[in-house]
Amino acid sequence: MILPKVRDPRFVTIRRGGTLTDSDHHLLALWAAACAEHVLHLFESEYPTDPRPRRAIENARAWVRGEVKMMESRAAGGHAMGAARDKKGAARHAAYAAGQAGAVAHVAAHELGAAAYAIKAARAAAPRGQAEAAGRVEAQWQRDQLPHAIRALVLDDQRLRNDICWSVFH
Repeated sequence: MILPKVRDPRFVTIRRGGTLTDSDHHLLALWAAACAEHVLHLFESEYPTDPRPRRAIENARAWVRGEVKMMESRAAGGHAMGAARDKKGAARHAAYAAGQAGAVAHVAAHELGAAAYAIKAARAAAPRGQAEAAGRVEAQWQRDQLPHAIRALVLDDQRLRNDICWSVFH
């Protein structure tokens, strides 16, 4: 589980009673897509004929550009998670990262799921004894990709939800 029981209004759009602007929602989706894409090769190298995780990432970006509706991006995210279900290790986590990225259009707080699963994928792909270091490198890469406009929001979200995200952010 990566979502809190009580929704943080900072991740709810203004039109739904929260404080999240559309532009920040788009930045969260793009950052989540970047996090997922960074580890996507871990899935595609094992399952090169399964396009579902890549499609979820592409749909997240297409949603930001206004080329697909929220429901299409969300559905693509669900299909990527379906691709993950019967897999193991790094490939499984990479597909879940893509699924979470696709779901950001629907629920902005899935942004942290994409990042957390990407860190889990990096850890799972690391040589024996190097998983923690690989996770730290991945987390730092993700933080380096954060746009200034959402940086404080995401870093605070990592602090608040670290425990329900397998403690990958600290």
